[in-house]
Amino acid sequence: MSMRPTNGFDRGPSLTDGDGRGRRSLLSLSSRSVAPAPQGRPVARPGQTTFPFADVSIGVITERTAEGDALIRELQKLRARPQHVWPVPATLPTGYDMLLCDLVEDLPTRVPWLPGEPESALVALLPKNAPFRPELLRDTAAHGVLVLPVDPLTLQCTLALARDHFRYEQRLRGRIDKLDENLRNMRSVERAKSIIMHRKGMSEEDAYQFLRRQAMSKRVSIGAIANAIVDSQELLG
Repeated sequence: MSMRPTNGFDRGPSLTDGDGRGRRSLLSLSSRSVAPAPQGRPVARPGQTTFPFADVSIGVITERTAEGDALIRELQKLRARPQHVWPVPATLPTGYDMLLCDLVEDLPTRVPWLPGEPESALVALLPKNAPFRPELLRDTAAHGVLVLPVDPLTLQCTLALARDHFRYEQRLRGRIDKLDENLRNMRSVERAKSIIMHRKGMSEEDAYQFLRRQAMSKRVSIGAIANAIVDSQELLG
């Protein structure tokens, strides 16, 4: 084994095999090795821009003043699909992902959905010198507020928060609906067990097992079998 400097640098001992053929040094191998590609999210290229609101349908319910036109232009820059609506309709339109609407005095009566069951994310629009109306905002159940004229960063932040708030409400509503369905099924199962116990002289446990076997044989839920038994009992009187 010998020490051989290369280009003025000592790369360490080189290894030779039995027939004298040289092998690359360990340092040379490590310096030429290629780092593995990172796993997970791709790295964004320089200058690459994302548009989180691309193709989001937005109803813009405000007068086409200079501030209203500027708002629509900013939404277009975000690749959203704004559609102007004016005057404020008696009932806010549905079918949009988001609604940006002037905070008129009777806006709560114009919202077409029940509180907690929104069909679109709602953002209230206020002029710069408007008075603070917490009661009106509360009754409107808006997901966000924009003060006009709006700057691009405030617009993006408000839209993002309003959309997240809207989606959170939707998830909560889905959970509440599921809980309501489970409670209805539990009541039906209890009523069905009582009917079976009375008709067939079974114990409570045997009546439940009867419901379970029927559900498994018909490949439906126990709640569905219980509802059918309760409905037939009501029809027969």
